[in-house]
Amino acid sequence: MRLLKLVPDNTNIGFVRLRHWAFGLTMLLTIAAAVLVGVRGLNLGVDFVGGVMIEAHFKQPPVLDQLRGEVDHLGVGDAALQQFGAADTVSIRLPMPTSTDEGATNRLVRAVQDDLSKRYPGVTFNRAETVSGKVSGELIRNGLIAVFVAVFMIALFSWFRYEWQFGVSTFVAIGHDLLVTVGFFALTRLEFDLNIVAAVLTIIGYSINDKIVIDDRIRENMRKYRQMDMRALIDLSVNETLPRTVMTSVTILLALGAMLVFGGPVLRGFTAAMMLGVIVGTYSSIYVSSSLLISLGLKPQPFAATPKKGGPSSRAERVG
Repeated sequence: MRLLKLVPDNTNIGFVRLRHWAFGLTMLLTIAAAVLVGVRGLNLGVDFVGGVMIEAHFKQPPVLDQLRGEVDHLGVGDAALQQFGAADTVSIRLPMPTSTDEGATNRLVRAVQDDLSKRYPGVTFNRAETVSGKVSGELIRNGLIAVFVAVFMIALFSWFRYEWQFGVSTFVAIGHDLLVTVGFFALTRLEFDLNIVAAVLTIIGYSINDKIVIDDRIRENMRKYRQMDMRALIDLSVNETLPRTVMTSVTILLALGAMLVFGGPVLRGFTAAMMLGVIVGTYSSIYVSSSLLISLGLKPQPFAATPKKGGPSSRAERVG
């Protein structure tokens, strides 16, 4: 039985010759993502902004403006409504009650649920979550620290494991992957909560795994072909690892596709972030991270062994 090969063995694609186009696209995507996050912001979930979130499932898709007015009429504060997954499922976010009474939050949730049950017979409530403002601030701080520490430590590892050029290229590529993913959430207004932070950290892990495989092959070929032109050497290394990269990406995307279709609205944001991260991470590993090594001045010569003065090789030359 013949093995399935998504990439032929004799593939010889000139990735390096497209590096300037890739750098331009990378810069454009990064700037666009940063502008989107700065201008539109993120649709932060209750995990980060604090408050009460009630997820309601209606028999028929409600009119959001009418529903917002009905919730505001209860005097529970300004309600933020968003369709969650499907048009008949709505996420209702409310500020925390001003009362310090422990049962105030439960009364607020019951008041909203009772009123909507009367107005919309058959409505069901999938979940209700509460996060205080203090806890949400801690979650934002801890989430940002986790992401930045992960990126910094990974770049530091690449620096010490290989050469400083590898560390810089890894930092740039992973930074691009993260910004594009966050910009996607600013564009689509999907809810950004702790599940997405977990997805972002997973994307970092996938990206660095892909990059380390290519970097290892580049370093191995630098030892093997010490006089080869660096452009040809990087093309050779990327083409040699391309079957593994494509197969890994395709299998992960198939699994994520199943989660996107059958996982329901709760996993939709997480799955969308992961799928985008895999695609962007694969692109940056092939076109950005490896080709950036040339711009940073990496040469194969530093790995060539130089005979020490007065060593065996020098004495042999003098005897000859």
